[in-house]
Amino acid sequence: MIGRTRQVAVRWAVAGAACALATAPAVAQPAGEATDVPAHRLAGQHIVWSFPGRTPPGWLVAGIRRGDVGAVLLFASNGTDPAAVRRLVDRLQAVPRPVLDPPLLVMSDHEGGPVRRLDAPPTRGARDLAGLPVTASLAAGRQAGAALCAAGVNVDLAPVVDLARPGSVIARQGRSFGRGPDAVARRAVAFATGLAEYGVGAAPKHFPGLGAATETTDDVPVTIGLSRAELRRADLRPYRALVRHRVPLVMMSTAVFPAFSSRPAALAPELVTGELKGRLGFGGIVVADALDTPALAVVGSHGTVARQAAAAGVDLMPFVSPQAARAAQASLAAALNTGQLDRAASRASLERVLSYRRTLALAPPGIRSSAVARACPTG
Repeated sequence: MIGRTRQVAVRWAVAGAACALATAPAVAQPAGEATDVPAHRLAGQHIVWSFPGRTPPGWLVAGIRRGDVGAVLLFASNGTDPAAVRRLVDRLQAVPRPVLDPPLLVMSDHEGGPVRRLDAPPTRGARDLAGLPVTASLAAGRQAGAALCAAGVNVDLAPVVDLARPGSVIARQGRSFGRGPDAVARRAVAFATGLAEYGVGAAPKHFPGLGAATETTDDVPVTIGLSRAELRRADLRPYRALVRHRVPLVMMSTAVFPAFSSRPAALAPELVTGELKGRLGFGGIVVADALDTPALAVVGSHGTVARQAAAAGVDLMPFVSPQAARAAQASLAAALNTGQLDRAASRASLERVLSYRRTLALAPPGIRSSAVARACPTG
């Protein structure tokens, strides 16, 4: 196994062929805003869609063709070989779609270490990197960026910036850069910089910080009882650094933080709009953690969860289950048609996403977000 890991690392390190331009959309893109988008399309564009297997299902292809799908989330079940994943992504990007729809956002969780969706570096996780110079985190970000770029993935749901508080699930999993907020911030910024050099957008997580959680929101509802002052003093500090670094996305947690709201963070306007956008000044794309997690089952149906996330100011809403995603789309569309959700706010949210997606068609990976543009490995 060690030999195989080393071979993969060498393959990515020495590959030097230029990465092709991000796949251009099927139709030329106008510069105008998304003003006359039907409700079902507007709703669908706020969903991050997942699907089983290594072949695009017909319903997903049809959704892209209609303009209902603008973002997809890939897991290891969709493939782990970067070249094979690239072929899958190319098929998705090649589907003809409406004129307002730029290249798809293609997301994955490739943190390094224990959480890697591709059979590619970085093999060191955040806990390992915490004991090394910051340059090691930059190198890990570059490794992740190279692998994801080669696979056609343009957003990494990483780095994790939760603090490794004693007894926390994040610390046990080895996914934290450490306990000190300033050290975490430096390493997270370095990792995000490495990603950006390959044109891959970072989405640091899980805002406002899961460092005190003893269980994972992937399994159960989680409440974090830290005070507002403590969260701002420590857990939010890495995000302030990343916002200054102009990361394009931030991921919201699905835990409850009673110091701010009785609702889970991704559904709480006090955190999405008040704290992240207002107090920290983040103007990029807000993406939720998976909204069909058991942690949110107590909130209500998938449609209820999606409506609350949209009302809180979340731009993109991932669902692991296609059935849950379709229910969420239908509920969002109905709420837009009845005025329960503000249509102008939804259009503005979509325009933020479209503006970022348009950059994918305008320059080779790396150039749009970094002064250093690096070549994608191709084999």
